[in-house]
Amino acid sequence: MGLGGRGTAQARESLVADRERAGRLDDLLREVAAAQAALEEARESGAAVEELHERALALDTALTEAMRAAYARERVLVGEKGYRDRIHRRKRLARPAVREATEVAEQLLTAREAHRLHGVPRVPRTVGAL
Repeated sequence: MGLGGRGTAQARESLVADRERAGRLDDLLREVAAAQAALEEARESGAAVEELHERALALDTALTEAMRAAYARERVLVGEKGYRDRIHRRKRLARPAVREATEVAEQLLTAREAHRLHGVPRVPRTVGAL
């Protein structure tokens, strides 16, 4: 749209990158589940705060990557034209498959934000670090 074809090439590149990221979504969701289980296991076993902090950060990383892949899946389902044409994007966002992808992405975003607010234990500073 006014970029003389440059927008089309850029949209194709973005779509290819999003397809690759979206293709990893199932694996990333498994990583989220594994990281969550590891954190719960550490909490139940009474692990040190440092270990809980490390596992919580690993879960945050897994949630972030899965969320990014879920949003990439949404963009892939919208299609190449959605990168350039906002009206096309809005119309495609109303389709059931795209709405489902959006819902998954938003659930992951909400889980990540809740985890960041309440799930990452703080590690106390040591006296020598000041």
